[in-house]
Amino acid sequence: MLTDFANSNDSAWLANADRPLTGYERIWGSVATPRSLRTRGAVEDVSAMAARGRLTVAACRSGSSRTGCRPVIWRRRTRRRCAALPGGTATATATASDGGAVDVSAACGVLAGWDRTTDSTSRGALLFDRFWRRLTASTPAKDLWLVPFSAADPVRTPRTLNQAAPGIGRALADAVAELKAAGIALDAPLGEHQFVVRGGRRLPVGGGTKALGVWNKTEAPWNAAAGGYPEVTHGSSRIQAVGWDGGRGPVARTLLTYSQSSNPLSPYYADQTRMYSEECWVTARFCERDILTSPKLKVVLVRERR
Repeated sequence: MLTDFANSNDSAWLANADRPLTGYERIWGSVATPRSLRTRGAVEDVSAMAARGRLTVAACRSGSSRTGCRPVIWRRRTRRRCAALPGGTATATATASDGGAVDVSAACGVLAGWDRTTDSTSRGALLFDRFWRRLTASTPAKDLWLVPFSAADPVRTPRTLNQAAPGIGRALADAVAELKAAGIALDAPLGEHQFVVRGGRRLPVGGGTKALGVWNKTEAPWNAAAGGYPEVTHGSSRIQAVGWDGGRGPVARTLLTYSQSSNPLSPYYADQTRMYSEECWVTARFCERDILTSPKLKVVLVRERR
């Protein structure tokens, strides 16, 4: 089953959602406990792609920045919650943690228009990220979800956002206030505020935290004074999509997000980081014909001295 490859470094228990594993030592992970949203989203997405048939390398590549199935539901429910706030979506206000009233009407519109991707060009992804982190940090799961976790249905639970949870309005107000104080537009493209600097050049970075259910994991400490998420500390590293197209050899696309060298003086210091920023891939060449047609092929003949 394709779901074997979608557990996203989670416990071995749900490596295959159709046949959960049990009976192993605790060191390999917990059993019958909630899975990360990244794991759940990946299991559902990969299963859906497999059900459609003819799963391709291109399909796997294009799915990396999606946030899975749940955020679109959360976005809709958040939009409904916005409409229920005092004044409605036109002049909606919410109470922040400090007790102040914050106009969140523009935020409601941004979230409604978000395309639920975390590409570097996505508008609304940053706002949702800051909102969702605050909400999940301040609201217990029992208050956040109407349907609690069930070990018998671990991919689909917990689910159904509790629109009545008071933390929703507060988290949205705090996120709006935070971004405005930092001089960041609510609809700013994600890559303008999630980036790395290599060789003096700012490189936009897509992806997001696993708490959003994103395949393309990107973790960075928040630093409003430095522009948002100014340095990615960990996440996707070695990425590959490999398959077969009926030819004599495999079709493979790879990427090393942190590049091939840690030496700033090396020409390979930021080579693949730039490619990652531009959503480009390296073509891996296995067959002789592919190797010989590589535009960067360099042949070095080595002879033994006698």
